[in-house]
Amino acid sequence: MAAQKNVRAVITRPGGPEVLKLVTEDLPSPAPGQVRVKVLAAGVAYADILMRRGLYPGVPRPPFTPGYDIVGEVDALGQGVTGFALGLRVAALTMVGGYSRFALVPAAHLVPVSQQLDPAEAVSLVLNYVTAYQMLHRIAALHSGQGLLVHSAAGGVGTAALQLGRLSGLRLFGTASKAKHEILFSLGATPIDYRNESFVARIRQLVPQGLDSVFDPIGGRHWWESYRCLRPGGSLVCYGAQAAVTEGKFAAGIGFALLGLMKMIPDRRRASWYNVKVLHDAHPEWFREDLTKLFELLAERQIQPLIASRLPLRDAPRANEMLEKAQVSGKIVLLPHS
Repeated sequence: MAAQKNVRAVITRPGGPEVLKLVTEDLPSPAPGQVRVKVLAAGVAYADILMRRGLYPGVPRPPFTPGYDIVGEVDALGQGVTGFALGLRVAALTMVGGYSRFALVPAAHLVPVSQQLDPAEAVSLVLNYVTAYQMLHRIAALHSGQGLLVHSAAGGVGTAALQLGRLSGLRLFGTASKAKHEILFSLGATPIDYRNESFVARIRQLVPQGLDSVFDPIGGRHWWESYRCLRPGGSLVCYGAQAAVTEGKFAAGIGFALLGLMKMIPDRRRASWYNVKVLHDAHPEWFREDLTKLFELLAERQIQPLIASRLPLRDAPRANEMLEKAQVSGKIVLLPHS
């Protein structure tokens, strides 16, 4: 019987989806403190696109394997690892390495997952729903009756924020192209067609006093427009820089310069930068607590991840292209063993 092999998708150089190539290799062995995970589902995130374009800080130089979030089964234990049985289902925020049949993960980063949960739905929570949950409850600290605008509202984090916001009793608004407005309606949000109307003007018409919070993954000058939608005491949470892909690094730089200025304006409005990996590393107990809570909500069917597509690992380039061109609503999931 031939030895089992690992297959993973590798960013070979900065560029478009075509730079993602599959490689086949021997199974990696876990180092002390690591666990080898058989990946059942790997999420596709906009951060992967930024990495592929050479626009994401803190990642290895190519060639490397992207993949921010995984759900899988414990396949092998490194020296000194206890508390994990072979076959146990687990989740992890990997940042890189997820587009793979097998991944090496520090044991301390693993969170148990119920065998009753669909791996594709479960992996949708690891990055997207934790991001939305922490922005709602740990950063903006929103509560029932308050108003929230979510940009890219039909995407993975956007749909998560709307579902969780509705659970919290928020008044919800979301920007999306006209074709995706029905999804926003179904999630309890008032949709705004960002392509054909000013979202600032529309919010001022709908909520003259201003919003309590805006979640903005766009970046660039867009952050300033979002800031203008806030009431005194409101908060802008910036958590992405999609403008770097569409407009270049300079646009992203302008956004962070504006963010610095907004923090200095004495008008009682707040602006902050959120990154799930930074908070994960600073407060790993928060990540574990929040993800466990989200798994409970999923088991109770109080939340329902919107899966845009389930694709085999070989379709990683296609998955990246679909996300980069905003051709999907919800989460794209790779199934490495399909």
